[in-house]
This record gives sequence, structure tokens and C-alpha cells, in this order.
Amino acid sequence: MIIIGERINGMFKDIGEALRNKDPKPLQHWAVKQEEGGAHYLDVNSGPAVPTEERPEAYKWMVNVLQEVSKLPLCLDSTNYDAIQAGLELCQRPALINSVPAERAKIERVFPMAVQFNASVIGLTMDKKGIPKDAENRVAFAMELVAAADEFGLNMEDLFIDPLILPVNVAQEHAPEVLESLRQVKMLANPAPRTVLGLSNVSQKSPDRHLINRTYLAMAMAVGLDAAIMDANDDDLVDVAATGQILLNKSIYADSYLKVFRAR
Repeated sequence: MIIIGERINGMFKDIGEALRNKDPKPLQHWAVKQEEGGAHYLDVNSGPAVPTEERPEAYKWMVNVLQEVSKLPLCLDSTNYDAIQAGLELCQRPALINSVPAERAKIERVFPMAVQFNASVIGLTMDKKGIPKDAENRVAFAMELVAAADEFGLNMEDLFIDPLILPVNVAQEHAPEVLESLRQVKMLANPAPRTVLGLSNVSQKSPDRHLINRTYLAMAMAVGLDAAIMDANDDDLVDVAATGQILLNKSIYADSYLKVFRAR
């Protein structure tokens, strides 16, 4: 189970202020803290804190600042692909591009860039019309992304399909459809693409966020989830990920498996 730490995001007040003030300390604090919590990647997202035209330079600054204190690979998260490319040029380890929908023009921009920089890609099961309600259409978009990976020479293990979970308090019917999508995505190719969720979206604006996140993570892992953008400092949530690995026979059991999972 790959944990992508979600906290370095301009939507958070401290990160937003740090980006506006070019203060590296909050970014570096959360880089170290998330690595200690068990993160395998750091999601890096300027959010609305940086104007669109300034984002390429901002992503260069963020990549440099984070690589001063952490050796974790980065998940460069933006709809501005020039900003992502600027960041990729400075990444010392293979990065993850977050993200590209099933839209031809965006696929043609992102997939060759991923191959050029030896990066992985998160592909979204949506197009300009938005996110479909059912698993069938989510999987159809996933198939388009799988075909594009083959077309552009992106290794299937470097493609992460995100079936896009929505908040359960407003889109409850989507939760089981996403689980079915995860199951079916694993049958689209051999080897299969990997799968990912922005886990915290499922509990957005709900009072029991931690419980919802933990429960849905366990359910999603059981049907094929490989990675999650999530709170790497929710110890109980990370414990669910580690325990799921054991119960799905993806990691070797040891009495110290929780420590081993974080050490990796």
C-alpha cells in the first residue's frame, strides 16, 4: 500500500501562507512529519495560493525546498502542466504526476512528459462532462487511459487509475460504484494498472471523518486499491493500511509489522 501524504497543499492555511511568503519552514516541517508517519510520496499542490502564471516557478521552489529535507519522491499535483514539467525537471527521484483525465489533448500533453522524465501518472476516470455515477462508465474511461499508456509507451505499472471517490454525505451512491470500479480496473490489462484514491474526499464535511476514512480504506484495499492520497499522520489510518497489507498477504507477517511498514 503506497501512502501519498496529502498535507503539503495550498488549501491548508499554513501552507498557503508559506507559499505566498516563500517561507520554506512549514513545507519542510510537513515533509519530515509525513515521512515519519509512514508516507512513501509527498503530494505537492500549490492550490489557489499561487496565481496560475506563477505556478511553474512556485513548483520549482517547492521541489527544491522539499528535497533539502526529504528523500521521498514527490507527487506533483496541478492542473497546470507547465508547472508540473518545471517541477519534474528538478526532481531527484522518479515522480508521480497528479493528474490527467480521459481527455485526448491532456493525455497527449502528459503521457509523453511522463515517459520523458521516467514518471508515473495518475489517470482520472472522467472527461469534460464530469465524473460518471456508475462503475461501468468509470471503467470505460480507465480503459481509454490504459490504451493511451500502451500507445505512448508508459509502463502499465506506472499508470495509477483514480476512480474518483466523492463525499459520502452528498454522493453516497458513488461509494460502492468506486469499489466496483477498483475491482474491474484490475482486469483491464496484464500486468494491471495500479489504482489510487484521494481518500479524504470520501469524508469531506462529515463529522466522523477519521472513521469514514479508515473504514473505506480497508474496503478499497480488499478490492484492489494500491495507493491513497491521505493523512499520513493519522496513526490509526496508517495502521489500517499496514494491517490490510498483512491480511491480504501482500506483506510478510511479523509481530513488529506496524514498525516495519513505517520504516519502509
